[in-house]
This record gives sequence, structure tokens and C-alpha cells, in this order.
Amino acid sequence: METRKVIIIGTGPAGLTAAIYTGRADLKPLVLEGHEPGGQLTLTTEVENFPGFEHGVMGPELMASMKKQAARFGAEFQSLMCTDVDFSKRPFTVTASNGQTYLAETVIISTGASAKWLGLPNEKELTGRGVSTCATCDGFFYRDRIVHVVGGGDTAMEDATFITKFAKKVYIVHRKDTLRASKAMQERAMNNPKIEFLWDTVVSEIKSGPAGVSSIVVENLKTGDKHERETDGLFYAIGHNPNTAFLKGQITLDDHGFIKTQNGPETNIPGVFACGDVQDSYYRQAITAAGSGCQAAIKAERFLEGH
Repeated sequence: METRKVIIIGTGPAGLTAAIYTGRADLKPLVLEGHEPGGQLTLTTEVENFPGFEHGVMGPELMASMKKQAARFGAEFQSLMCTDVDFSKRPFTVTASNGQTYLAETVIISTGASAKWLGLPNEKELTGRGVSTCATCDGFFYRDRIVHVVGGGDTAMEDATFITKFAKKVYIVHRKDTLRASKAMQERAMNNPKIEFLWDTVVSEIKSGPAGVSSIVVENLKTGDKHERETDGLFYAIGHNPNTAFLKGQITLDDHGFIKTQNGPETNIPGVFACGDVQDSYYRQAITAAGSGCQAAIKAERFLEGH
């Protein structure tokens, strides 16, 4: 069986950047695209904060361009998920969803993290049309609008505060009557005149019109009362699940399931590197993911030179 110099597990800005760099280094990377080829940006519409696009770029278009660029430099793409790995010895073994196994001298993991959803029937089809999981990406589009943010942790407080730079009113919908967020983040949100809290409340329905989200139905968990609220946007800030289940104890993860890295993209297994949201629970931006993909590729190339 052929041993690949590099196998990249997952795409998105991190994996595709790693593929571009390892391809240009003539390492002929094999890329397993995963269950969501292109990553979370394929679920968004316009991306305005990725450098180089004065008037923005559509998320799927950006990812398609990155893939073509990597392919031009010799990256090979397989529309497969990784289901299992063996990092106990080199060459490493990577098993794909079709049952095929591959050997690799180095592995770059860029499987990302998936946003947690409320599980409402039409929420995913309304993504980019009023429903968002990224305030930093989409807050700008809600200038002088009314927005609801779901969550009670630091992310929800930070997102709500950020959106107040643009929106005229932000409501935080939280299922409890106390917040998980740090005291400093709570105080910042509570002292913001544009923010109001809806306590003991959940979103039970999203209503839409031709332009996208038009209103939500909320339910008070203590009284059972339901009522409809007009809104232009609904932001989910209830966390992300890193896509690391396939690793099955092969690598060190933190308490939330994200891959632990040091010196940039290095994991506890020499020759195995991680980049993008699968190891970054803080920034979660396309540009930071792309930068970490570059780091992983350069580290993989230098690892191969030394071994």
C-alpha cells in the first residue's frame, strides 16, 4: 500500500489552505473532504471580512476557489469522511467511510466544529436569511434592525454586545434566570442600553417571509405562555461541537473535545497536526483558520524533512 506524505482530514479554510501549501511543496496531499465539504462557510452567504475581497465574496464561492487552487498544485480530493485513525505508530493509518485505509507519514486534522442548533424545523434553510451562528461574520448586516440572540454564556454576551454596534435593539433569549457567563461579561451586557433579557424563555418557532426571518415564537418555561416577536435576525450563541469523535482517544483533547495543540498546530503525537476550528474554540474565523492551516502545512513539511 502506498504511503502518502500528507493526508489532510477535513476541508474548510484550514484544510484547503493546508492543501495549497503542501501541494506547492510537492507533497501531493490526499484530502478527505468530510461530511461537509468546504466547512461552515458553505452554509453562509456573503463573507465580508476575508481579506482581498473589497465587496465581499459568497462563502461557497470562496471555498470552491480555494479547492481549485489546491487541486492546481496537485492536491487529490476524495469525497469521503474519516471514520477511524491509528496514530500509535508511523506510518499512520487513516480509515475512510468507504472502508478503504490509507497510510500517511504525516496527518493534518482540520475537521472543524459544528455549531449547536436548537433543532427547529426550518432553522438550517434560513441560515444566511436571518438565522446565523456567527455574530462577527453577520452582525454588520443588521444595522438599525431588531435582533435576538439565544444563549447564556460568554459567547452570547460577547455576540450580543458586538451586534449592538449595528442593531438598534438586541434581545438575549435565555432558558434560565441566571447566566453562565463570567461576571465581567454579564455586567457589560446588562449595562448596555441596547440589550434586554428574556429570562426563562426558549424559541419554539421561527417564522419567515420572502426576505427571510420575520418573527419568532418564544415560550416562557415557567408560565407556559407563548407569544410572537418580530425580529430581523436570530443568532445562535449556544456553542460548538468539535468534530473529533472519529479520533476515539488517539489524541489529547481538552474538556470540551477540542484538540489540544502547542507551538501552533502540534498535537501530542509527533507528525500529527491540527488546524482550524477543531483546535480553536475562541476565534472561529475563516482567516484565523486559514492561517493555522498554513502553519500546519509548514510544520508537516519540516517534520518530513527531519524524518
